Amino acid sequence: MGAVRDALGDIVRFVPSFLLFVVILVVGWLVAVAVRTAVHKLLARVGFDRLVERGGVGRALARTPLDASDLLAKLVYYAILLFTLQIAFGVWGPNPVSSLIERIVAWLPLAVVAIVIVVVAAAIAAAVRELTLSTLGGLPYGRLLANLAYWFILGLGVIAALNQIGIATTVTTPVLIAVLATVAGILIVGVGGGLVRPMQQRWEGWLGRMEQEAPAVSEHVRAAADTRRAEAEARRAAEAEAARRAEEAEAARQARAEAARQEAARRAAEMPATPPTPGPIPGVTDAPTMVVPTISSPPAAPTGPAAPTGPAGSTASTSPAETERDARLQLPTQRPVSEPPADADQTVVINPPPRDDK
Repeated sequence: MGAVRDALGDIVRFVPSFLLFVVILVVGWLVAVAVRTAVHKLLARVGFDRLVERGGVGRALARTPLDASDLLAKLVYYAILLFTLQIAFGVWGPNPVSSLIERIVAWLPLAVVAIVIVVVAAAIAAAVRELTLSTLGGLPYGRLLANLAYWFILGLGVIAALNQIGIATTVTTPVLIAVLATVAGILIVGVGGGLVRPMQQRWEGWLGRMEQEAPAVSEHVRAAADTRRAEAEARRAAEAEAARRAEEAEAARQARAEAARQEAARRAAEMPATPPTPGPIPGVTDAPTMVVPTISSPPAAPTGPAAPTGPAGSTASTSPAETERDARLQLPTQRPVSEPPADADQTVVINPPPRDDK
C-alpha cells in the first residue's frame, strides 16, 4: 500500500507540472508567431531587403528561397522558441536540457550582433565600390581599386563578426594582425628602406601619370555628377508626366460619366408618357355568345272564304264561322327579338349577363 501511495503522490505532483509545461509551450509558440509576423512587416517597411541587396549578402541569398527579412524573422522566431523551452524545462528543476538551452540562449545575442555587423559592412563595401566605379571607372585601374576597397571592407566586417560570436578567434585575430603588419612592413621597407631608388623611380612614374590623368579624373568626376543630376531630373520629369497623365485620365473619365448622365436625362425627358393598359374588370369574365334563331311567322290565314276543291274537283264554299274556327286553330306567331327585314332570315345574338364567379 505504501508503494501505491507513493506512486499516486508522484502522479499528483507530476500532473500540475506537466500542465504548466504545456501551457508555457503553447503561449510561447503563439508569442513567437506574432513576433515573427511583426518583425517581417517592420523590416519590409524600412526597406531592409533593399539595403541587403546592395551588398554581397543579397547575391548570396538570391540562390535561396528566403530573403533577408524572412531569414531574420525566422531567427527571431526560433530565438523566442528557445527562450520558451528554457522557461518550460525550468518547471522540472535543474536538468541537462535546461543547461544546454541556457548556453544557446546566451549565444544568440552575439549571433544577432554578428549578423548586423556583416550586413552593415557589406552595404558600406558596396557603396564604396559603386562610388569608386562611378568616379574612376574610366581609368585603367579604377575597377581594380573599387574591388580592392570592397573586399577589404567586407573582410574587416567578417573578421569582426567572427570575433563577436567567438568562432575561430585564434585564427581570425592572428590573420588580421598579419595582414595589417604586412601592409605596414611593405610601406616602411619599400618606401623608406632599401627599395628607395626603385620606389623613387616608380613614384616618379606614378606621380607623372597622376598629373597627366588629373584632368581626366576631374572630368570623370564632373561627368559622374552631371550624369547623376540628369538622372534625377529625368526621374522627376517622368514622375511629373505620370502624375499629369493620371490627372488627365481622371478628368476624361469624369467628363464621360457626366456626358452619360446628361444623355440619360435628355432621353428620359424626350420619352412620351405611355398610358396605362386597361386590365380586366374584376368579377367579369368573357361570356360566350348565344345565338337564338328567329321563328318565321306562318303565312297569314286567308281573310276571305277559300274555295277548296272537292273530291270531284268542284269548288266548295266555306262559311264565316268555319273560317274563324280555322284561324283560331293556327299556331301563334312568336314575335322576334328585333324586327328583321321583311324578306330576310335573321338571327339574333343575345349576350347573357356576366356571371359572378366569386
